[in-house]
Amino acid sequence: MNPLLSLLPASKKKGMNARLTQQFAYISSQTGDQPLSSHHSRFMCRYGYGRSAESASMGESGQDFAAVRIHKSVCCFVLCDGVGLSYRGDFAARYLGSSLLDWMERGQDLSADQLRVYLERLAGTAAEELGRQPLDHESGLMRSVLEDKRRQGSQSMYICGKIELPKRGSRGRLRLAWQGDSRLRLWNGAEEISELFDHTFSTAERWSTSRGPIGGKPHWYERSISADMPMRLQVYTDGLSDLDPIREPVPDEQIQVLLDASHTGGLDDDAAFIELQW
Repeated sequence: MNPLLSLLPASKKKGMNARLTQQFAYISSQTGDQPLSSHHSRFMCRYGYGRSAESASMGESGQDFAAVRIHKSVCCFVLCDGVGLSYRGDFAARYLGSSLLDWMERGQDLSADQLRVYLERLAGTAAEELGRQPLDHESGLMRSVLEDKRRQGSQSMYICGKIELPKRGSRGRLRLAWQGDSRLRLWNGAEEISELFDHTFSTAERWSTSRGPIGGKPHWYERSISADMPMRLQVYTDGLSDLDPIREPVPDEQIQVLLDASHTGGLDDDAAFIELQW
């Protein structure tokens, strides 16, 4: 418990605790792992993060990025998978993810066209920031190679979304956008309806600091939300591909086993996981 709460009367403690549970924020650390954790409010959120065995053993940053923000009846989230063959895929994942999260939180009446324009403009500021990253520790031929790769840009795949729960007398709204091959799965009650997204996932689609969206326009899905239909949304990167055939809710301890991957000597790829229920 927050030590300051212990100084308050019981009635005020209850009110403050209620306000605290209506707000929640999670941002993954790319330099460490996040054991599977959960948050409960009007949303139920589970989240976790694991670096690949290779990245962890070499002390390198993970290429994935995940973040969630909940404020009362609104939840925004983002999941990014940096492209390892591009220059500093970890930078693209973090920069794009943080920017998209802010854009969704601030935006009203978001649309696919607004997102496309935003991602095109974001490339310019991202390229400037990437250009300020120092290469002082490199010299000679290696420095020249890295400078050339930096000009080609840093790249990341992504899934982002905004969930606005129903209010009295009005329906809620779900908006999702993505490019790449990270997993995006949706359930109406116990029925998975992820076939809505079939044939929209491709490794050729991504965002670049030098070109903006690559491989086509961002995919966009939007629908209303009714108060009497529970829903579950699950997004994760390919480090957790073992979840692909599983339609039923997976217990915390089993997801943690996949994140630890001790049975295979560690993860083959970085893994980020977010699950939301409302």
